Amino acid sequence: MPQNDKALLLRLKEQKVEFVIIGGVCGVLHGASLVTLDLDICCRFNRENLRRIESAVKDSHPRHRLTANRLPFELTDELCDSLKNIYLNTDLGILDCLSEVAGIGNYEQVLRQSIPHNLSCGEFRILSLDAFIASKAAAGREKDLEAVKLLLAIKERNKQ
Repeated sequence: MPQNDKALLLRLKEQKVEFVIIGGVCGVLHGASLVTLDLDICCRFNRENLRRIESAVKDSHPRHRLTANRLPFELTDELCDSLKNIYLNTDLGILDCLSEVAGIGNYEQVLRQSIPHNLSCGEFRILSLDAFIASKAAAGREKDLEAVKLLLAIKERNKQ
């Protein structure tokens, strides 16, 4: 299934979801040549915002991608109160919604360390380069540590 980040972002924006772009898409927007097969966002995990996410993807056959039975994405108030992350497969691609980011913190902290970024489909918030580097370093996986090297080179180039 092809990944359509633009369509996912537009739907999130139309539903007024409060979020910051993180992960590989954020790196690409900073100029890194990272391979990304999903859209990762950090968002406010309250009932209202989670319901907005549900509305944004409802007609794209969303399913929980990390559950054994690939259950449909259907929220209840109780579920909204207990969720920390949502990992979805949709007809538009993969959407991962996180309540916090390693090395940064919860949504409020991520929001404080984000910057506006203009895309062809509108303005969105992304992690600042320094915050993105910190999140990759904190994640500590081999691919993240390789990304840190690339991102530090981009940061150095930007200083010139």
